[in-house]
Amino acid sequence: MLFCKDLILSYKDRVDVNDYGMDKEVIEKFNNIGNDMLKQILNVTFPQNYYLQNRKHYRIKAVLDGYNFINDEISKNLKENEAFNPSMLYFSLLAVWFKELNKESRSKEYIYFLLYPYSQVYDKLLIEIKNKEFRALNIKMIELAENVIYKFDKYNFVK
Repeated sequence: MLFCKDLILSYKDRVDVNDYGMDKEVIEKFNNIGNDMLKQILNVTFPQNYYLQNRKHYRIKAVLDGYNFINDEISKNLKENEAFNPSMLYFSLLAVWFKELNKESRSKEYIYFLLYPYSQVYDKLLIEIKNKEFRALNIKMIELAENVIYKFDKYNFVK
């Protein structure tokens, strides 16, 4: 969640996707989904400085360790200056974690992410996209997210 929050914040309201000839409506959909997700993530995470100030606490240390693992895995899989769609990436990371792996299913704090209509968004970001290059990029982000989250699920936090 923390990684997704940072990813959303770092690309929030940017319109760089116009490199793919995207129309304004699609860009607005991406931004609206991001704003909704960010609002919910902010409800279940602490402010950034909390994690740094408490990094020695075992739970926070585990969160930061997980964050670094995800960041490293994504960095390994994306070449320098390679195109990527941060919206599809964070969305797919969350979808794999909450829907495919059913993580946090007993936690009321994450009910939003468990009930979110991921399939409707995938339809909008894949099926309704006319640009084949952009659709291929989105599929690549889904595959990257699956690869990273499945590795993360097997990751051993004990060092």
